[in-house]
Amino acid sequence: MNFLKKHVAVVQDYSILCGRMLRGLLQRPHCTDEIVFQADAIGVGSVPIVMLTGFFTGAILTLQTSTTLAEFGATTTTGQLVSISMVTQLGPVLSGLMVSGRNSAGIASEIGSMLVTDQIDAMRALGADPVRRLLAPRLLATSIMLIFLTIIADAIGILGGAVIASALLGQNGSKYFHSAYEALHYSDLFEGLVKPFFFGFIISSSGCYYGMATRGGTQGVGRSTTHAVVTASTLIIVTNFLISRLTIGIFGR
Repeated sequence: MNFLKKHVAVVQDYSILCGRMLRGLLQRPHCTDEIVFQADAIGVGSVPIVMLTGFFTGAILTLQTSTTLAEFGATTTTGQLVSISMVTQLGPVLSGLMVSGRNSAGIASEIGSMLVTDQIDAMRALGADPVRRLLAPRLLATSIMLIFLTIIADAIGILGGAVIASALLGQNGSKYFHSAYEALHYSDLFEGLVKPFFFGFIISSSGCYYGMATRGGTQGVGRSTTHAVVTASTLIIVTNFLISRLTIGIFGR
């Protein structure tokens, strides 16, 4: 019974904090400078790892599926398979997981360190709201920048598939890109852009929640960092399934 109460309390505290962060985004004056700074740190700083992940995901996807498609004489559909898989599933999920490992941990450790060194209390003493000044900008910056990071991952993933298809498998590059373009529908693009927004919300809110819940000095910071990454990664996978099921129910694919 205590176990259940503990987790219900966690969900309640997390929901309250998310509500406070959303409210902080609407209050004036807006912390524009902090939002831009966080967008640069979170978005631009994550570009290399997202590009690397996207390229090799598209490459291995092409390499693995081409053998099976060749058995049915359907190698011309390689571009379709790679583009749909990258845009709707692999691009958003893998980008979210990469950013989660990098930024959810970073947010939790940064906020947790400020908490245990009494910097958060100092902000409150000076009349500043740490939720509006620190947490809300991270929430908005992560949610927006993950959309652009996912677009980059999708494009690089499709390009990586094209490199393998043309260089190693001898397929026609123009046909690959044409089939990849023709396979995508507006529903696929909608799904591929909605997911990273929610994933960014999960990543930033998890990092902020566990950062603000840090207790026990430097050891507590380490625990908060671990909990933030595990929670964000798990919620990303679960949310991916829920959004996929919803879009299939709405659009039929």
